[in-house]
Amino acid sequence: MGMALTIVLIAVGAILTFGVSWELSGVNLDVIGLILMAVGFIGLASYVAIFKRRRVQPPSPAAPVIEENHRHQWRA
Repeated sequence: MGMALTIVLIAVGAILTFGVSWELSGVNLDVIGLILMAVGFIGLASYVAIFKRRRVQPPSPAAPVIEENHRHQWRA
């Protein structure tokens, strides 16, 4: 479940809960909207937690230093 889908779930749930005054027999749109918002918030929290964990990378070991201008003079 991506971030866009969770935001859409939250938006649709808020519209059903707060913005619609339809009356359907046997269906409570307020409860359906609250369920959609809850699923959206849970999905958003889990997506952010997984995305944050995926972005954390262990520090890479330091690259060895190569000194190319190190000249040795040999004495005869």
